[in-house]
Amino acid sequence: MTSLQNLKNKILSYNKVDDDVLDYWLSLYERIDLKKGEALISSGQMVNYFYYLDAGCIYYYKIQDGETKVLEFYTEDIFFTDLPAYVKGSPSRYYLTATEKSTVFAIKKSNAEMSFDNSHQLERFGRLSMQEAFLKSYSRVERMNSRTNEERYLRLLEKRPDLFQRLPQYLIASYLGLTPVGLSKIRKRVGQRESDCV
Repeated sequence: MTSLQNLKNKILSYNKVDDDVLDYWLSLYERIDLKKGEALISSGQMVNYFYYLDAGCIYYYKIQDGETKVLEFYTEDIFFTDLPAYVKGSPSRYYLTATEKSTVFAIKKSNAEMSFDNSHQLERFGRLSMQEAFLKSYSRVERMNSRTNEERYLRLLEKRPDLFQRLPQYLIASYLGLTPVGLSKIRKRVGQRESDCV
């Protein structure tokens, strides 16, 4: 399956879009291939694109007091961007960097808005995909504030087990609001409990 086919299927999962409109919309996307460690967005940069991740893994983070604070991991078949900077038209305070070789399709904000003005179907898709991106961000804040360290770890292990194979432990620890040592202790404790139950 071609990369654009993946993107096409993703768009159609939100709502129906006529073939001619969809073909035009897909023609507006630019392909970006990232190497491991390569930044898509850096702090201070304007965010003029909305992205679709076709392959790979990208993490969204900030540098605070010299430390990396991970807010999210994006993996295949998801729309994403630095939403606050994109919406406000202000410079980003964050980074989006590939943790592995990744392929992204990007659509310029001006092209997206022009298309939304001209097509009710695309406007609806744009609204739904933006809502989804916002809700993902909001639900993460809720989880961080309402769950214990161990509960956050267990939920990530249940919902996104692939991340533990794809990412270094220090990034997962940062995402969970832990130190690498803290994460290691939780993993050991959970593993011990599971072995005791066998």
